[in-house]
Amino acid sequence: MRKLKGKDLEILKKLVPEVEEKLRSGSGIEYHSILPPVSMHYAVDEEDFEERLKRLSGEDLTYLVDRILDESECLLCISTEYAKIFIDVLAEKVSKEAAKRIKEMYESATGYKV
Repeated sequence: MRKLKGKDLEILKKLVPEVEEKLRSGSGIEYHSILPPVSMHYAVDEEDFEERLKRLSGEDLTYLVDRILDESECLLCISTEYAKIFIDVLAEKVSKEAAKRIKEMYESATGYKV
């Protein structure tokens, strides 16, 4: 299981600026993935989740894609609705090709269509 560090924490802070106070106070973060806690604990609804994702650069999203593909980031741990939002943002900000690859992986692993 991965421990969030460096680039992971940088991305988490962009998605959840309020987490920076926890990091500064030394209370630490016990997350092993980025997307599940953002979708389950911080995003108020689907629209909020999408707005948070759109804060990320193409480079940040590509980093998350790489982590999803090497199975150190858990896209399968978020709801189908949130996975679809991630895939849509990916198509918009990175490429339709990357989005298609993640979509196929998600659907194959879960059996759900996004």
